[in-house]
Amino acid sequence: MTRFRSLDDLDVTGRTVLVRGDLNVPVRDGLVTDSTRVDRLAPTLAELAEKGAIVVVMSHFGRPKGGADTENSLRQVVPALERALGRSVAFASDCIGPRAKVAISRAKPGDVILLENLRFHQGEEKNDKKFAAALAEFGDIYINDAFSCAHRAHASTEAIARMLPSAAGRLMQAELEALGRALEKPERPVAAVVGGAKISTKLDLLGNLVRRVDYLVLGGGMANTFLYAQGVAVGKSLCERDMAEQARAIAEVARESGCRLILPVDAVVASEFKAGAENRVVTVDAIPEDSMMLDIGPASVAAISAVLQSCRTVVWNGPLGAFEIEPFDLGTNAVAQAVAALTQAKVVLSVAGGGDTVAALGHAGVVDSFSYVSTAGGAFLEWLEGKDLPGVAALGRHG
Repeated sequence: MTRFRSLDDLDVTGRTVLVRGDLNVPVRDGLVTDSTRVDRLAPTLAELAEKGAIVVVMSHFGRPKGGADTENSLRQVVPALERALGRSVAFASDCIGPRAKVAISRAKPGDVILLENLRFHQGEEKNDKKFAAALAEFGDIYINDAFSCAHRAHASTEAIARMLPSAAGRLMQAELEALGRALEKPERPVAAVVGGAKISTKLDLLGNLVRRVDYLVLGGGMANTFLYAQGVAVGKSLCERDMAEQARAIAEVARESGCRLILPVDAVVASEFKAGAENRVVTVDAIPEDSMMLDIGPASVAAISAVLQSCRTVVWNGPLGAFEIEPFDLGTNAVAQAVAALTQAKVVLSVAGGGDTVAALGHAGVVDSFSYVSTAGGAFLEWLEGKDLPGVAALGRHG
């Protein structure tokens, strides 16, 4: 894991601190509809303000095209940020230039200022050094608290970290420490639970995991592809038949690496994909030609749960079935609740994230019962793939 400084290593009193957060939150009719990312950023901002720093917050928002527009303005996020912090937040109508400079110059120690959307300037996504320098001139210290953006080499995540003393915020710190405990120096045995529709989008992830974990538990459409690769007739199930060779190759690497591959032994099948569809449980070698696998069955749940009980670390990415519609959410719910129970009993360390994972665990009611649930999406997946993350690597230059 990249060595990095944290807030514990800095004296921020009277200093202007630039904080890269992720405030790219869903907004409807000008109101934030899910404040999770705001709430997770707030502790770092509050700590800096309480220590007497002038806190300047930077973030992207949406996908603006060719300049500023009201639809993608971060002004909409100010009320949610104020609620999370319990203090007022000033807003600068630009992130560089005179308007940002004036807003920051008026601030006193303990104040928080939110700058306008970084992506209103093309230099942000181009990792432009001049744009990064225009941001850096406002601050004495740079803090990255946006692990969810760390897989992108942008001006506010990579270039700027070379221009100022840099450190990780509390959210970034927690994320990196949790991920380090899960795969870099884990307590063994380690199980990775991986679901989702396709293996084609997760080849790098699977190829990395089978070399690093003791058990790889597969569910969802990707499990169907592995079963098909073993000669199982999967009927109308979602299956990438053209990926059978790659599935067999991953299974071979797993064998060579001492990783045990856990595939479903039974399935909940239906002839149509809709809520409440007539369904039944069959073994995986008895799937009717006119049916599709929409969830793992009870024997698979029991087998997976037994494996997990023998583990000390669990990493989770992706649902094990069509959790969005009932009753095909039961398998994902049951395994998630089993991991949650083991976590609460201090048997396992559990780390989850990426894609539909947060939604699936939320549906199962266990988000708060895992050791750590990442909302980082793409960055979490690239970490699982074993890739270096530019935003994290940049912090190491000042560690």
